[in-house]
Amino acid sequence: MGMNKELETAIMTAADLPTIPVIAMKVMRLIESETATAEELAKIVASDPAVAARVLKISNSSFYGCRRQIQTISSAIVILGFSTLRSLVVAASLKQVYKPFGLIEKMLWEHSFAAGLAARIIARETGAANEEEAFLAGLFHDIGKIIMNSLDREKFQEVMQHCYNEGICFEEAEAGVYPFSHEELGANVIKKWNFPEVLATAILQHHALEFAASDDPGLVNLAAVTALADQLCLKLGIGLREPREEIDLIGCKAAQLLGLPAEKMAGIIETFTLAFEKDRALFTS
Repeated sequence: MGMNKELETAIMTAADLPTIPVIAMKVMRLIESETATAEELAKIVASDPAVAARVLKISNSSFYGCRRQIQTISSAIVILGFSTLRSLVVAASLKQVYKPFGLIEKMLWEHSFAAGLAARIIARETGAANEEEAFLAGLFHDIGKIIMNSLDREKFQEVMQHCYNEGICFEEAEAGVYPFSHEELGANVIKKWNFPEVLATAILQHHALEFAASDDPGLVNLAAVTALADQLCLKLGIGLREPREEIDLIGCKAAQLLGLPAEKMAGIIETFTLAFEKDRALFTS
């Protein structure tokens, strides 16, 4: 199946956006090399003061639950570990993308951060996925929207306008304006940035969740965790003008794929709500 021309152009243009700043790329590369030391990692992070400050701020959030104050990047690495630091750096650098910082960018960022947090909690409570992978998948699930907005703010605004004026969901409004979906765009750009294939698939599938029996269960689980995190945030109205109360978290496809019982879901919602309220200011300010 040939790729839509407009989608191809969008992917090419987006791949050159300074969306994942150089620092995040360097950190990803360093962590993948077997010989990386905490010092080298600290040095790279410290080279961008804004990112370094945000990483420290986030490592001291209740989210990571450290008993003592983390004051340096190297102690953050030692205490939190490489993979946690990687997702923190990505989160901290991703925040730069949501500029110009109007209401739309604010809502997108808040929804993305919240979905990252929710995905991590769902992964931890269900054991269905690696917590860091889940955090990144949640954080990136709507990167396609951010890219659409960066490429052409007016066009993206038009979709939002349809949502609000006609009371339709984003996907329906998007289909009326774009010849491709934000999932397709996001998944393709993530691949261009050399993120793992599983992450791209989770992004691509976070609405459809269409899998074959032969698909890798780990892949299906990560996509289901991401989709559930998204649904949870939508139901609570995070990043929306009002909550989508009609969403049935227990009955949705994601929860069924994960085999989540109602009482477990209630616990996840409670844990998430507390963590989000506590750490929201850290991520959004």
